[in-house]
Amino acid sequence: VRVVESGGGLVQAGGSRRLSCVTSGSTGSVNAVGWYRQAPGQQRELVAVTTTDGSSTLYADSVQGRFTISRDNAKNTLHLQMNNLKPEDTAVYYCNARGPGATTFWGQGTQVTVSS
Repeated sequence: VRVVESGGGLVQAGGSRRLSCVTSGSTGSVNAVGWYRQAPGQQRELVAVTTTDGSSTLYADSVQGRFTISRDNAKNTLHLQMNNLKPEDTAVYYCNARGPGATTFWGQGTQVTVSS
């Protein structure tokens, strides 16, 4: 499964940004998709994840109410709408696709920088 993110960039605090992720290849086995982020010197952390059947969605406490994850299964596309961005949201954002067992696929990441 190939995972490609887009949409990163520089945004002012309080602004919005929308990230997109397209998966291709053997996507039929993917059962969950999500976004993670990694700030400099920090560990990669979960931002939001959703199951492909829509039964469950989870957000990190730090983004709850500001970020919205959405998916278009027909287009194998995942979005992350980020509103009211804060400087602490600055990070490389990674898209993740999970399959059965421990199978997981990562994109190359897209940088989001929030200026104060």
